[in-house]
Amino acid sequence: MDKHRELKALATKRQRARWPGYKGIGDYHNGVYECSYVSPYTKTAGNVDADIMVVLQDWTSDESIRGDLDSDSVTYGYTRGLHTNRNLVRLLEEHFDTALTDIYSTNLFPFIKMGDMGSSIPRRDLVRAARQFALPQITIVRPKLVICLGLATFNALREACGHQPVYPLAATIRSPFSLGATRIWCQAHTGARGQNNRNSGAKRVPNDWRRMKRDVSAKA
Repeated sequence: MDKHRELKALATKRQRARWPGYKGIGDYHNGVYECSYVSPYTKTAGNVDADIMVVLQDWTSDESIRGDLDSDSVTYGYTRGLHTNRNLVRLLEEHFDTALTDIYSTNLFPFIKMGDMGSSIPRRDLVRAARQFALPQITIVRPKLVICLGLATFNALREACGHQPVYPLAATIRSPFSLGATRIWCQAHTGARGQNNRNSGAKRVPNDWRRMKRDVSAKA
C-alpha cells in the first residue's frame, strides 16, 4: 500500500468516527469543508515525501465554522490571512527556505471542538487523537523533522510515544525526541499570542528555530 492510500484510509477513519462532545468537519455548510485528508490543512501542505511535517493542534471550532463560509478554507484548507498561518509560512521560508506546499502539515486533533477557538481540548482526547491519527501520519510520511506548534500538541505526541510530558514551554522547546529517524520538536504556536508570549522581553523564536535546524542538520 502506498502513502497516498494509507493516508486516505486514515481520512476515511476520521470521517466515520464520532467522538462524544465533538462534531465532524463534514457537519457544516452541507459538507463543503470535507476532504480526503485527516485535516483540510493538507490540501495545501500535502507533500507526502516531505522532510518537514508541521502538526498544529486543531483546525477550527464550532463557533468559527458555523459563521460565514470561508472560501480560503474550502480551497486551500486554511485561512491565509490568519497570523498563525502567515507566521508559519514566514518561519518556514526564513529558516528552511521552503514553502508550505513543499511540506506535509496536519492537525493533531481532527474533529471540531465546541465553543470558540480559545476553547481547550482535554489532554486525554489530544493523546487519543495523537495515537489514532497524528502518529500514523508520521509513520506513513516518515519526515526528518516534525514541528509541533504549541506545548499541548507536543506533549500529546510525547505521551502517545510513551514519554512523560514536559513543562513549561521553554523546557519543551529544549526537549526534542526521536521517533525512529524522525526528530520531533516543539515550537511556540505561530499565532499572535504564542509568538508574543515567547518573544516577550527577547526575540527567542528565531533562536529556537535556528537551534532546531542545527539539530536536524547534525543528524542528517
